[in-house]
Amino acid sequence: MLRWHFKPKLSLLLISSTLCASPANFTQAKKELVEIYQKAQHLEDFYCQTPFRIIKNGKTPKLEIDSSSPTYTPRNKYTKNGKLNKRARYIEWEHIMPAQNFGKHLPCWKKGGRKACAKDPTFQKMEADLHNLVPVIGEINGDRSNFKYAQAPKNLEYTQYGNCKVYTDFKAKRFYPADYSKGQIARAYLYMSKTYNIKLSDQEKKLMETWDRTYPMSEWEKHLENVSLSALY
Repeated sequence: MLRWHFKPKLSLLLISSTLCASPANFTQAKKELVEIYQKAQHLEDFYCQTPFRIIKNGKTPKLEIDSSSPTYTPRNKYTKNGKLNKRARYIEWEHIMPAQNFGKHLPCWKKGGRKACAKDPTFQKMEADLHNLVPVIGEINGDRSNFKYAQAPKNLEYTQYGNCKVYTDFKAKRFYPADYSKGQIARAYLYMSKTYNIKLSDQEKKLMETWDRTYPMSEWEKHLENVSLSALY
């Protein structure tokens, strides 16, 4: 049983290792997440709330967004080569806290980054942690990269992705999420920091604690809190 627990004063996500059945790796985590979202029929992406459908074709199902939804318009409909931007059509599994953030302190990362850490048990555990994974539109996943989350400047015009209220500031290397996702972002960051001893800057920690207090858990986040992974095996 996967259980997230709140510390009374800090509302910090903690997890009991005796209750957690963790996926062995990122590939397994993605398969389990597809089952979780499909079973709950919660088929919408994290940043824009754009509906998607699961296409089971072969071993790896594709998650295709509803292109008719008014919630998202691609920033780039076509690639530089003039081809359709496939990442604007499909859902990818995004690490809320980027892999670089939780991997850079490991010896393997210093030898060659994420590729060098592929078989490192500690990295595999962090990379597959379901608390830190959400479905997002591929284009936005690519744009966000490993940029830090930040509070958007006042009067910012959210026009990059149509009606989706997020913004990628490429110059400042910051990503401004919508209010409805800030609470879950904060709790994922605080959880990862606590569980894997990942140090956050004072500014980042303060922002996440503020978002945690300001934006309480949604019904869907509460559902995830009580998901039983044992039922998927």
